[in-house]
Amino acid sequence: MWAQAYSKDDLEAGARPLYPMMLESPDLRWAFIRKIYSIITVQLLLTIAVASVVVFVRPIAVFFVTTSAGLALYIVLIFVPFLALCPLFYYHQKHPVNYFLLGIFTISLAFAVGLTCAFTKGKVILESVILTTVVVVSLTLYTFWAARRGYDFNFLGPFLFGAILVLMVFALIQVLFPLGKISIMIYGCLASIIFCGYIVYDTDNLIKRYSYDEYIWAAVSLYLDIINLFLALLTIFRAADS
Repeated sequence: MWAQAYSKDDLEAGARPLYPMMLESPDLRWAFIRKIYSIITVQLLLTIAVASVVVFVRPIAVFFVTTSAGLALYIVLIFVPFLALCPLFYYHQKHPVNYFLLGIFTISLAFAVGLTCAFTKGKVILESVILTTVVVVSLTLYTFWAARRGYDFNFLGPFLFGAILVLMVFALIQVLFPLGKISIMIYGCLASIIFCGYIVYDTDNLIKRYSYDEYIWAAVSLYLDIINLFLALLTIFRAADS
C-alpha cells in the first residue's frame, strides 16, 4: 500500500491521506473507519444498557451470586463470548449473520461486565469510566496523528502477544494462590498498560492494514481493547478503595 504521497494541494486527490505514501483512496479508508467506529459505538451503548440493568435491578445480581443455578449460568455467560467468536470468524463476511453473532457476543460480554460492576461502588465505576474514556480518546487521536507523520506501530504485535501471555499466567497464579491487594493492583496496572498498547496497535491496523471486508474483526478488536482497559482500571480503583 505504498506509493508516492498525495500532494496536499492536489484538489483531485480527494481527502488528505492518512499516512505517507498511501496508495488506496483516503475517502474509502475514511468511510471504512467511520463504519468501524459506528459499530463500536452501538456495541458500547448496548454494553452500557445491559450492564446498567444488571447493576440497578438488584435481584438479577443476587440471583447470580447466591444460587447454584445462577452461578452455573454466570460461568456459561463468561464462555459465551469466546464461543460466539468461532462462528463469527467463519461468517464474519456474511450479512446479516455476522451482525447477529456480533450482537450475541456483545450482549453476553455486557452481562459479564454488569455482574462485575454489580457489587462495586458507584464512585469506583464512574472513575473507571472517565479514565477509560480519556485514555481511549487520547490514544486514538495520538495514533491518527502519528500515522499521518509516518510512524508505524506494527512492531508492537509480538511484544503485546507476549505481554498478554504473561498477564494470563499472572491471573491464573492469582486465582490459585491469592497474593493479596498489592498483587491485584500490580495486575490491574500491567493489564492497563498492555491494553493501552493494544488500542494503539489495533487503531494503527484500522488505519493501514484491515481490508474493507474485515470490519467485524476490526470492531471486535477495538471493542475488546476498550472493555478490557475498563475492567483493568476498575480492578485498580476497587483494590485501592478497599
